[in-house]
Amino acid sequence: MTLPSHKETPSSSSEATTRPHISWRYIAGSMALSVAAMSIVIAMTYTPGTLEHLKPKRFPGLFLALGVSALRIYLGAARLKLFSDRQLTWPGAFRLILSWDFASAVTPSTIGGAPVATYAMTREGVSLGKSTIVMMFGVLLDHIWYSLAVPLLFITGLYFEVIPEQAGVVGGVTMMLIYIALIGYGGLLTYGLLVNPSSLKSIVKQIVRLPLLRRVKEKALVEAENLEAHSNQIRSKPPVYFAKAFGLTLGMWLCRIALPVIVILSLLPAQEVLLVLRSLAMHLSFVAVPTPGGSGGVEGLFVLFLGPLIDRAAFIGLAVFLWRMISYYISIGMGMFAFSWYARKV
Repeated sequence: MTLPSHKETPSSSSEATTRPHISWRYIAGSMALSVAAMSIVIAMTYTPGTLEHLKPKRFPGLFLALGVSALRIYLGAARLKLFSDRQLTWPGAFRLILSWDFASAVTPSTIGGAPVATYAMTREGVSLGKSTIVMMFGVLLDHIWYSLAVPLLFITGLYFEVIPEQAGVVGGVTMMLIYIALIGYGGLLTYGLLVNPSSLKSIVKQIVRLPLLRRVKEKALVEAENLEAHSNQIRSKPPVYFAKAFGLTLGMWLCRIALPVIVILSLLPAQEVLLVLRSLAMHLSFVAVPTPGGSGGVEGLFVLFLGPLIDRAAFIGLAVFLWRMISYYISIGMGMFAFSWYARKV
């Protein structure tokens, strides 16, 4: 799936960007990994007659799960609209968040959804420099959330088994390193965007000195100047702006964390508090999964973190399937539809 080229004019607010390309191979590969992982989990846990133990009175919880997923999308659109200083319309903000989710779900983690989101934002009339800083500010807020969530896990870990025993010593150390890296990266972003924006420009200047990047040196330096200018604009925002931005970020993450908890409780009773803490730890661990959309890896982490809390092992596969269906497959379908709007836009 390739976005078509656009004829740019000097006056256009959508500066030319490199057209992102999402290969059908990425989409098929990501979905194949997810299906394979779910199939393995279901094959290893399913027993005949499992569905007979389902309680219809719990099924409305699945509609609540869908509502929470929809709320996350709304909060994501509202956050983008806020970051763009209201330049994005509501339809544009929804198209953008759905396209971003789609790209993140089907591209390798080394690529991610940011290039597609940046390009899509320019197609919505937001300048390239501002689009880039919007992406970076969003990442910054996510890492500020990580910086708050990690100490919370450490403290609650004194009273609850947040890291499952099945992870072992190696798994526990790995989780610890991931959490430390998240806090460290968040600190660097905070310094670069909010404390000393000129450091970003200095880093770009050093990077573009590499021989392979000399062709884009001039454009990169211009964009570095724009980044510094937009960073200064963010720093000048009133406290209420940052409160709204972080509130929307917090809401998005709470929706993500709540979704697998609600899915499990829609099937059978479980330890609610421990489910929430394990879901938080699990989501922070997703950043280390290198596959497109975390496919194949996040299913395994679900089993590792939340599987032991599901009393009937036969329900583990069903829980994984329902969670991925709501959080992943529906996102791909809606995202492809939203993404196609940019392909049709002339």
